[in-house]
Amino acid sequence: QVQLVESGGGWVQPGGSLRLSCAASGFNFSRFTMRWYRQAPGKERKMIADMLLVHGRRTYADSVQGRFTISRDNVNNMLFLQMNDLKAEDTAVYYCNAIYGSLVYWGQGTQVTVSS
Repeated sequence: QVQLVESGGGWVQPGGSLRLSCAASGFNFSRFTMRWYRQAPGKERKMIADMLLVHGRRTYADSVQGRFTISRDNVNNMLFLQMNDLKAEDTAVYYCNAIYGSLVYWGQGTQVTVSS
């Protein structure tokens, strides 16, 4: 049974930091490209970061470049997103995504709220 379970979301003040985690199971994690998406209220879901291999290429959306860092642990099948200098516009539900060819898996999402 494939599972992606996000955690680490919550409320934080502008300028603060959060670290999201995604626990993966039920598939060959190390072979998959792993991504973080987010969806703000009333907006479409957008990819903000992806990572192919443990030490491989990382890609970021312009909106988070320099503030967010994606990383993964292929031993423990974990994906992370370190988010620094958070802004109100980062408020969204954050989703973990795994993709390999035609196989695409999603987590249930975790809410991040940035406000004072």
